[in-house]
Amino acid sequence: MNFIIVLAALCFLMFVAYRGYSVILFAPVAALGAVLLTDPTLVAPMFTGLFMDKMVGFIKLYFPVFLLGAIFGKVIELSGFSKSIVSSIINLVGRKRAMLSIVAVCGVLTYGGVSLFVVVFAVYPFAAEMFRQSDIPKRLIPGTIALGAFTFTMDALPGTPQIQNIIPTTFFKTDIYAAPWLGMIGAVFVLLAGLGYLEWRRRQAAASGEGYGSNLVNEPEPFEHEKLANPFIAILPLVLVGVMNKVFTAGIPGLYGKTHSFIPAVVGKSAPVVQEISKIAAIWAVEGALLVGIAAVFVFAGKVVIARFAEGSKAAIAGALLASMNTASEYGFGAVIAALPGFLVVANSLSAIPNPLVNEAITVTALAGITGSASGGMGIALAAMADSFIQNAQAAGIPLDVLHRVASMASGGMDTLPHNGAVITLLAVTGLTHRVAYKDIFAITLIKTAAVFVVITAFYLTGIV
Repeated sequence: MNFIIVLAALCFLMFVAYRGYSVILFAPVAALGAVLLTDPTLVAPMFTGLFMDKMVGFIKLYFPVFLLGAIFGKVIELSGFSKSIVSSIINLVGRKRAMLSIVAVCGVLTYGGVSLFVVVFAVYPFAAEMFRQSDIPKRLIPGTIALGAFTFTMDALPGTPQIQNIIPTTFFKTDIYAAPWLGMIGAVFVLLAGLGYLEWRRRQAAASGEGYGSNLVNEPEPFEHEKLANPFIAILPLVLVGVMNKVFTAGIPGLYGKTHSFIPAVVGKSAPVVQEISKIAAIWAVEGALLVGIAAVFVFAGKVVIARFAEGSKAAIAGALLASMNTASEYGFGAVIAALPGFLVVANSLSAIPNPLVNEAITVTALAGITGSASGGMGIALAAMADSFIQNAQAAGIPLDVLHRVASMASGGMDTLPHNGAVITLLAVTGLTHRVAYKDIFAITLIKTAAVFVVITAFYLTGIV
C-alpha cells in the first residue's frame, strides 16, 4: 500500500504537469496527499519541516543563478548579439544544420561548467532566432536544448564539472575523469542517436509543410538595427562566462579557504556567520561569471541595451521567478516522497537485482525519476546503497571508476520525466507546453537511459574503462 501511495503521487504530479497546470501549486498537493494517506498527523510537520525547508533552501542557493542567467540571456538578445551569432553560424554550417549548432553551443557551455539552467536562458534567444531563420518548428527547440545541455555533457563526458559527475566522487573515492573511455562511448551514442532523431523530426515537419509557427509566446524581441555586431565580439560574453567560471571555481577556495566567517555589524547580532566554501564555491563562481558576461554586453552594446533594458529586464525577472519556483517546488516534492515508507519499499526492491552495474543503473535512474531530480535521486541512492554497490562490484572484479560512470549517467536518464524541474524550466522559458514539446524531450530521455546500458554492455564485452 505504501508503494502504491508513492506511485500515485508521482503519476498525479506527472499528469497535472503534462496537462499544463502549475507545479508550484500541485507539487505540494501531490506530496502532502501522499503524506495524508500514509500518516495524517505528519501533514503539517512534513509541510513546514521538510517541503518548505527544502524549497526555501533551493531558492536561497539558486535563485541568484536563475536571475542572473535570465538577465544574461535577455541582454544577449536585446544587444542583437544573438542574431549576429546565429547569422554567422547559419552562414558557416548551413540552415539545415541549425539543430547541430544549438546542440554544440549547449554542449560547450555545459561542459565548461555553466549550470544547465543558465544554459537554457542563455541559449534560447539563439535557438529561437536560428530556428526562425531556418523555418524549423519552434516545438523542436526544447528537445534540441535538452540534447545539448541535459545529456552527454552533463554526466557522460569525463571531466564535466556538473554536479551529477561530482556526487559519485564522494562515495567511490574517484575523480571526475573516472572511466573516460566508457564515458566517451556513452557520449557518442547519445549525441549521434539524439541528432539522428531530431533530424528525422525536422524532415517530418518539412515534408508536411510545417514552419516555425505563429501566435507563439515568450518570443525573443526582433533586433531592429540593420547593422549586426561583429560575431567575434558577439560571442565574447559567452566565452567569458565559460572562462571566468573556470577561473572563479579555481580561485574562490584559495581566496576564502575551507570556511569563512564574519560578524554582522548589528547590535545584538554578535554571533559569527560561518559558511563552508566547498558547498557554495561553484554557485559563487557561476554568479560571478554571469556578472562578467552581463558587464561585457554593456561594454560593447550599452546604448542599444539600455534603451530597452527596463522592459526587457521585467520579462527576464518574471521568467527567473517562475522557473526557480517551479524547480524549488519539485525539490520539496522529492524530499517529502523520499521520506515516506513507500520510497523505502522501492529502494529495497531495486536492491534485489543481481548484476551489480544493472542494479546500480536501474536503482539510480528509478529514484531520479521518482524525485524528478538527477542529483537528488542519485544522492539518495548512493547514500543508502553505495556500500552495497561497492561490495558487490569488488566481488565481481568491477573497478569503482565504472560504478562512478554508471551512476552518473544513470542519474540523467529517467530524471527528465514531465515533473522534472529542468524540463518545466525549459518549457517555461521557451513558452511551450508539455503537450506541444515534451514528446521530443522524452525521446531524448529514452536515448539517454539506453546509453547507460550501452556503456555497461561495452564494459562487459571489452573490459574497457
